[in-house]
Amino acid sequence: MKDILEALEAKREQARIGGGQKRIDRQHEKGKLTARERIELLLDEGSFEEWDMFVEHTCNDFGMSEQKTPGDGVVTGWGTVNGRLVYVFSKDFTVFGGSLSKAHAAKIVKVQKAAAKNGAPVIGLFDAGGARIQEGVDSLAGYADIFMENVLSSGVIPQISVIMGPCAGGDVYSPAMTDFIFMVKDTSYMYVTGPDVVKTVTNETVSHEDLGGARVHSSKSGVVDGAFDNDIEALTQIRRLVDFLPLSNRESAPTRPSFDNPERIDESLDTLVPDNPNKPYDMRELIEKVADEGDFFEIGKDFGMNILTGFGRMEGQTVGFVANQPMSLAGVLDIDASRKAARFVRFCDCFNIPIVTFVDVPGFMPGTKQEYGGLIKHGAKLLFAYAEATVPKVTIITRKAYGGAYDVMSSKHLRGDVNYAWPKAEIAVMGAKGAVEIIFRSDLGNEEKIAEKTKEYEDNFANPFVAARKGYIDDIIMPHSTRKRVARALRQLKTKNVTNPAKKHDNIPL
Repeated sequence: MKDILEALEAKREQARIGGGQKRIDRQHEKGKLTARERIELLLDEGSFEEWDMFVEHTCNDFGMSEQKTPGDGVVTGWGTVNGRLVYVFSKDFTVFGGSLSKAHAAKIVKVQKAAAKNGAPVIGLFDAGGARIQEGVDSLAGYADIFMENVLSSGVIPQISVIMGPCAGGDVYSPAMTDFIFMVKDTSYMYVTGPDVVKTVTNETVSHEDLGGARVHSSKSGVVDGAFDNDIEALTQIRRLVDFLPLSNRESAPTRPSFDNPERIDESLDTLVPDNPNKPYDMRELIEKVADEGDFFEIGKDFGMNILTGFGRMEGQTVGFVANQPMSLAGVLDIDASRKAARFVRFCDCFNIPIVTFVDVPGFMPGTKQEYGGLIKHGAKLLFAYAEATVPKVTIITRKAYGGAYDVMSSKHLRGDVNYAWPKAEIAVMGAKGAVEIIFRSDLGNEEKIAEKTKEYEDNFANPFVAARKGYIDDIIMPHSTRKRVARALRQLKTKNVTNPAKKHDNIPL
């Protein structure tokens, strides 16, 4: 028996060493952790239960029968994050560059299926060179099997991808279908085709970083939801994100003890909005002063910066915050902001997370670039997402809500449950000056009349009272009491029960 135990331990040690100490050292020299080190940091200490440690590929072509490593380039299993179950797979770049074989894919699929069956998140840590060329169509079939599980699990369990090295070709599409993607700066990149193929096909010369680095995808393409400085920061922040999320759509998000009084008044909010209507202010400050203990986990910080999205808590319960950001493009809705916010709203609705929306929006971005880029369809995504959402929705207009953007930003007309406005909020088709210049264009030379009509328009429309009289605004609240009013609104919405008409699925304007 002793011999058997020693042999087992020797096999385990062979699997743990992956591609060997030399390759592990090379991984460290690049500033990257190994697949197992990443799992140790991500999960609670001692909680990891590994599966399929001894799995090997079955390929015999191109001399592959002589090249076998236990685990076959991916470490899989389950563990806990702050005591809550999660499933994980971590690609091992030291074994065949982390490339995907049929056996490698089967390990990932096993974890995905277990997560869906048992109702727990899947976290994928990517550091790989794509399909294993020696296996041909088997590796492509393996990718498709993974993609299928991604699709079936969408909206059922949270799926999180962290790109911690190369991620190319077929490898990029699995992360693209997950709920959140994060990257590590300088050491990771993702693209469908690499610089060499780009050079051959389009004659463009581009580096890995400029083609698919963290900076590109977090700020330009919007493919990823955030970029971190190193592996350690990335994994620490993923632990923080998981703590905001429910394990599945069958459960509520965890409620954490809060020492922040829900009745707290913050007098500084009374002066947050400047007297000058053209002067910006930071909407992030409002979110942090309303959320429990100022804790706000932002999603998509560097992309579509004219809108803020992220998670916080109210009375210990997870909520999703969406807010126009006057510090960027005056908070206007454009293609990027609409896409970003629509995706976030739909995630919250999938997983029964209430949505709190702060509105200060001058409208949709004008111009040929936006129109040619399909602003109409992209803007409709956000409208559709808010209208479709059945979770509790609380909306606060802080300064202005003009035109169709008023409708889109979780208005009463899109089944907003509780809609508030601050006393100086303006709700109108457009600003007073622009409206008067259109209505009274024949009097544009008469400054006195234009000034008089502008004042009349402001009195009639540039305030929240008209909307309040019509029931479109439930109450006009003092800025300093925003946290208190939002907390009370969410409290009374805890038993909300609304269902959409029966259908196979909707057809959101993609």
